[in-house]
This record gives sequence, C-alpha cells and structure tokens, in this order.
Amino acid sequence: MAAPSGTILIGKSETKFEQLVLKLSNRHGLVTGATGTGKTVTLQKMAEGFSAAGVPVFTADIKGDLAGVAAMGNALPPFVNRAKEIGVEYKAEQFPVVFWDLFGEQGHPIRATVAEMGPLLLARLLELNDVQEGVLNILFRYADEQGLLLLDLKDLRAMLAELGSNKELQAQLQAAYGNVSPASVGAIQRQLLVLENQGGQNFFGEPALEISDFMRVDEDGRGHINVLAADKLMKSPRLYATFLLWMLSELFEQLPEIGDPEKPKLVFFFDEAHLLFENAPPALLDSIEQVVRLIRSKGVGVYFVTQNPLDVPDKVGAQLGNRVQHALRAFTPREQKAVKAAAETFRANPKFRTADVITQLGVGEALVSVLEGKGAPSMVERTLVAPPGGRVGPITPEERRALMRESPVRNKYTETVDRESAFEMLAKRAEASAKAAEEEQAGSGGILGNVLGGILGGGSTAGKPKGRQPQSMTEKIVTSAARSVATSVGRQIGTAIVRGVLGSLLGGRR
Repeated sequence: MAAPSGTILIGKSETKFEQLVLKLSNRHGLVTGATGTGKTVTLQKMAEGFSAAGVPVFTADIKGDLAGVAAMGNALPPFVNRAKEIGVEYKAEQFPVVFWDLFGEQGHPIRATVAEMGPLLLARLLELNDVQEGVLNILFRYADEQGLLLLDLKDLRAMLAELGSNKELQAQLQAAYGNVSPASVGAIQRQLLVLENQGGQNFFGEPALEISDFMRVDEDGRGHINVLAADKLMKSPRLYATFLLWMLSELFEQLPEIGDPEKPKLVFFFDEAHLLFENAPPALLDSIEQVVRLIRSKGVGVYFVTQNPLDVPDKVGAQLGNRVQHALRAFTPREQKAVKAAAETFRANPKFRTADVITQLGVGEALVSVLEGKGAPSMVERTLVAPPGGRVGPITPEERRALMRESPVRNKYTETVDRESAFEMLAKRAEASAKAAEEEQAGSGGILGNVLGGILGGGSTAGKPKGRQPQSMTEKIVTSAARSVATSVGRQIGTAIVRGVLGSLLGGRR
C-alpha cells in the first residue's frame, strides 16, 4: 500500500486519503484514544510508513504485540476488507526490526553511564527532593574535579560512601558548594536500593548505547524499526519515562542542526507519554518543552502516544502539529473535559461537531489532522485507518531469537565492560592510604606503637634480623582499619540507571 512519494498513508476519510507529509513530519505529533480503540495499530501503520520511506523509527512495545511488525503480515479478512473499503490493495509485508531491552532478555541490552544520565534526570529517577538533588549535584561536581568517572551504580555508591563518612571532605565541600549532610547522603543511598530492586542496575554501565545504532537503513533503503521491549520495564514506570527522556536528550545533544529536511532522520514514538509528565517539576517540564521545540531542526520527529490528550501539558502539546484522535469515553467530568479539550485542538470541520464524533468513533476509526502546505493543519476528518502490512500481534520467542541473531548489532552490546572508574579509584586511594600509614608506623613506631610494643614486649626493633616479621599489634590495628575503609567502599556495589544530557539545558553537561 504505497502512498504517493513524500507522504505516508494513514487512512481514508469521506473524500480523500489522509496522508502524513514527510517533510512536515518532524513537526511532531500526538496519537490519543481510550484503551482498545486502535492506537497500537495506528502506531504500527505509521512506523511501517516511515520505515518504507527510509526513515528509522524508535518505539516502545508496551504489551508485546508491536513486535509483529518484524514478521510477514497475514491476509486476514478484516484487513483485506478494510483495505478494499478504503480503496487500496492489501499487501502483506515485513520490516527490518532491531529489538532492544533494558534487561537484555528480549532484545539487545541498552546501557548508559551515570555521568551521561546527569544529576537532573537521576534525581527525578530517584524521586529526590530539592536538598537531596543539591547533594547529588555537588557529588557530580566533586567527581569531575577529581577525575573520578561515574559509569555504573557501584561508582555512585562509592562516591556516596566517601561523602557520607569523610568529615574532612564534607567540610571542604560545604565551604565551596553548600552543606552535605550524612542524612541526605543516606536518603540517596536508600533510593538507590529501591532502584536496584526494580532492576535499574541493568541500565547503567558500558558499553553505552551509541545513538547512531538507532539510525540505520537496510540494503533496500528501508529504515530500521527499533522496538524496545517494555512489558517488564513498565513495572518500573519512572525508569521507563526517565530512560526515554534520556534518549531524547541524547539525540538533542548529539545530532547536528539540519533545519527542515525532506524527511526526518529519525522518528521517536513515546508511548504511555503520561508517565513522562506525571509529578514532573516545573524545571523539568520547561526542559522537555525546549527539547521538543528545538529537536525538530535536528531532523527528529517526536510522536506522543497516550490515552488522554490532557496527559500532555499545553506548552508541549502546542508543538505537536500532526494529530490522530481515536475514540474517547465521556462518562466522568474529567473524561468530558478531555473530549472538549481534544476537540478544541483540531481545525473545525463544518460537516460535524468534533466533540460529538470523538465519542462515536469505532475501533480503527480516528479523527485526523495533519500539517500541509506551508505547515498549517488540515481540517479534521473522520478517517478509517489503513491496516498495517506487518503482522498485527506478538511474535514467538523463537522468531525473536532468530531475528536477533541476524541483527546488525548482535555482538556489540552483549558483554559488559567494567573499566577503572570511581569505585576502583577510591578503593586504590584507601589501599594506598592504609599502606602509607602502615609504612609510617613501621618506621617510627609512634606513641601508640611504643606503648603497645612495651606492653606486648615488642620493644625496639634494633638488632633484630631483617626480613618479613610477624605483624605487631599496632600493625594489625592499622591494617584492620585500612581494610575496613576499603571494605566500606567495596560493599557499596549497586548497579544502574540512566543519565541524559537534558541537564545541559539547565547548566551545562558534565
């Protein structure tokens, strides 16, 4: 079902085909509707259209049924009949797909370093208050100044242990940046534990994701559809939302300015978008709005997918030019408000009352308005959405494994890399400090050593044979203390979550 050159077919209204214009598709979009009204099928249809046009796509697979885009479609009667009703020929297809999974189970693992995630997104992920977020910012600054790499969660835990137990360091940082209380450090450590219990440690570490791996095309010129397995991830909704926001901010940071291209370099579908905005502080909402507004000039189109149009704040929704509205229910006051709000976002059609039609749409029907001409929205039309060419529904585990074996990145992210970073460097410092204390004690004895030596009969070492001697009690005490310092660092082994360059908008990337 090929659309005219430069467009993507969405469906058919009463008078014409409704098509997304490629050169205007980086102006972002919104797909909304109640559960079971056809949002996922619409998303799949749009993803297939972008892929066929040579545009790579990233999307999350919340329920597991979007993975079917990788398998040949079935000419089932409902799809064939819908195609005939629209006036096109149904064509079964399959599309190039790369599967990803933060947990590395149903796709290639995705990792980011703690440093890439940054203090702003990490604070949101950990649900820190303003004071605790301030301590986290001080920690990142200190790590930068000391050349301590923050790669995974054990690095972060080691740094927190250093800040929480070193009173001299606390005083030094307080004089330079502000108070670092052990209570705030302890609160952050507890939130890290919660994150680890949710599986967040799988995300932090190396090799970190290279964004360019999301922007591949196959030998036929079709864009790869990157599908993130999110059924398990959705059990940790804040991790899901923070990860996608990190990825969006990485795209913003890394891609060059290209203006308005003939077609996007990448289209990003943000499913369950309400999770991004729930309880987000004003500073974060401002940053999201700024990223969405500016990232289109880098050739990236962002499409939010959610149940209720009220889930998206007005200042973000104002940036979304292409809209597909499936049916909404209007049984409660909030639902009635959502219907009215959705209707008011469309350019009115004199043939019908938009608010009434939104509650009357059937499954696979939608109100569609897309940008056209010089970027003005088209008049809203009641539209039958065209059936996808790929399989609608999940694939088998065997099919998934076979596709992953053929993936262009099949060996790139499999094995984790644990290079020297803050954890190892702090452990070495503790070991060197203990060794220096031990050597000093061995050379001069010291008051405590003389007293203990006298009590235990050690006395002077003069005249005793050289070579390795049994440790004195003093040496044992020093060695034990040094080991306890190193162990207190070593026990802080955590595992992982997410940094994004979004923090660069609020004060510079570290």
